[in-house]
Amino acid sequence: MKFYWSPQTRAIRTAWLLEEMGLDYELAPIDIRDPERPRDPEFLAASPMGKVPALIDGPVKLWDSGAIALYLADAYPDAEMGVPIGDPRRGDFLRWIMFTNAVFEPALTEAFLGTEPNPQRSGYGSYALMIETLAAGLEPGPWIMGERFTAADTLIGSSLAFLSAVEQLPDVPVFKSYAAACMERPAYQRAQALEPA
Repeated sequence: MKFYWSPQTRAIRTAWLLEEMGLDYELAPIDIRDPERPRDPEFLAASPMGKVPALIDGPVKLWDSGAIALYLADAYPDAEMGVPIGDPRRGDFLRWIMFTNAVFEPALTEAFLGTEPNPQRSGYGSYALMIETLAAGLEPGPWIMGERFTAADTLIGSSLAFLSAVEQLPDVPVFKSYAAACMERPAYQRAQALEPA
């Protein structure tokens, strides 16, 4: 398994998940910020847009942190980071594993840019609705799916941990406790060790 990574990117989510799962992988650092640098053809085969994270696992080539998280959870069920097809909780798992990229990030962008909310037009609803929905989802705790930590937590947790690190975490008590619990996980800390000081 080859994992394409670049510092200070969403690739940290995949690094965290790989560490949680205990999977063997080859870390392939790549500079995505230099547009003049020639791109590795193998990397572009996995990520035609030149984005990280990207993953090659045998014949499987994919990019996007959400897609990679779902693939790994399904492809390696022994790690128990997903919810199998047929399990009634699968719907909740799919909803939360897609939440970061499809709802959280667009809503956060709306808030940071000061865009006027338009829940009828925006598939993610609005920033306020995103905060309310995520807080309600995390409230039962300790993890987004309840008692068991899953791949969805590496996506949601990394986003809240990032906001905490840059002192932009919304003042929602469950966000603070959840982000702190995520950052205490040894696999999270191993992934963070990849980042430059």
